[in-house]
Amino acid sequence: MQTTLSIVTPAGGQAGVFELKPCWIEEEKGDQAVHDAVVAFRAALRSGSACTKRRGEVSGGGKKPWKQKGSGRARAGSIRSPVWRGGGITFGPLPRSYAKNLNRSVRRLALKRAFTERVKEDAVAVLADDTFGLAAGKTKDMVQLLDQVAAGRDALIVVSDDNSPAFRAAANLPSVLVLKASAVNPYWLLLFHKVVFSKPALEQFLQRLAPTDEVTA
Repeated sequence: MQTTLSIVTPAGGQAGVFELKPCWIEEEKGDQAVHDAVVAFRAALRSGSACTKRRGEVSGGGKKPWKQKGSGRARAGSIRSPVWRGGGITFGPLPRSYAKNLNRSVRRLALKRAFTERVKEDAVAVLADDTFGLAAGKTKDMVQLLDQVAAGRDALIVVSDDNSPAFRAAANLPSVLVLKASAVNPYWLLLFHKVVFSKPALEQFLQRLAPTDEVTA
């Protein structure tokens, strides 16, 4: 597996090499962690807004339909009983959260393994400048940049600054997503054909893959 990433300019020229430390790479374990992280992320996207009314929440039904005895019919205390048409729902869904908790080590392992797989697939590109040469924020400039890094129209752009012009330049491209390095997760890393980092964004992202003492060791 390659241990370096080429740093290129928006014009396609070489701007150096980025060395990948062993603490940022994981080739042996982490498959289950990636699966768990993706499931947890997708579960958290669910709104959980399904809601039904129980018998005490349905309007009406305050009066007993008929007397307890003597009518020949079954006893009934309310027309909003769950066994009646128009009544409440028994054990129906209520608003809830589908979020799942993953501990920090599992999240880090999943992110490290997903990043490693994209590097092995040669699906990671690094640009020298955080502006990506998109100072004007034009869509045509973003399209030209994606062609330059062989990403087509299916790419994740990772930036280090909320004010990056890449957000505006990619707004009209439905299959291009721009995220800050702190928001990247295994799901987004694996979803797109190409992952394009700016060099500052890559440095921020890699800080999440290993504790500081591992990087400096």
